Amino acid sequence: MIEPADVAQTRAAYDLVAEDYADLLRGLLAESAEDQAMLGAFAHHVLAGGGGAVADLGCGPGRIAGHLATLGLDVFGIDLSPGMIEVARRDHPGIRFGVASMTDLPLADGSLGGAVGWYSIIHTPEERQAGLFAEFARVVRPGGWLLLAFQVGDEVIHLTRAYGHDVDLDTRRQRPERVRERLAAAGFEAFAELVRRPVPPEKSEQAYVLARRA
Repeated sequence: MIEPADVAQTRAAYDLVAEDYADLLRGLLAESAEDQAMLGAFAHHVLAGGGGAVADLGCGPGRIAGHLATLGLDVFGIDLSPGMIEVARRDHPGIRFGVASMTDLPLADGSLGGAVGWYSIIHTPEERQAGLFAEFARVVRPGGWLLLAFQVGDEVIHLTRAYGHDVDLDTRRQRPERVRERLAAAGFEAFAELVRRPVPPEKSEQAYVLARRA
């Protein structure tokens, strides 16, 4: 299978910015009550449903996986970028991390009690998101949970400079209603949704969708 050009661009960009990205975002979770609330709700539902392995898909430097581990989840991380995985393994040595694509996960069917896509669907073109969500549904067991976070909007933002580096990277804002529709088509039932106003330097509203595998 030929890898789409945007996938290679995304990997290259995050390999380049990995260290500076990790430094910039390291303390942000502690500053966002909404982030913590949605991650806490996700962890509660996974544990109440019997627990099981949880995947942080597009885990970056591992900050979300690290937080989920403190909430009692058996979490591991997967990311497209070897550079990000190197930072994640260094910063969170007690958590498993591996390099893989979210569109072709090296996981057995129904092997997860839950999965998180924390601002990781934003680089996948909308025409390929149905396949992406179908892959999420394949690995999350019936009754398991999925939490997505993303920026709200319709724009495709092309970045040429990010985290102190020259990059070539597209990020895509999403409409929560369209995300819910794609999730439903893949076999997820939307359970809760939160949209909050941007906090500088954010430029758009931020959305969180919590869904249950039907």
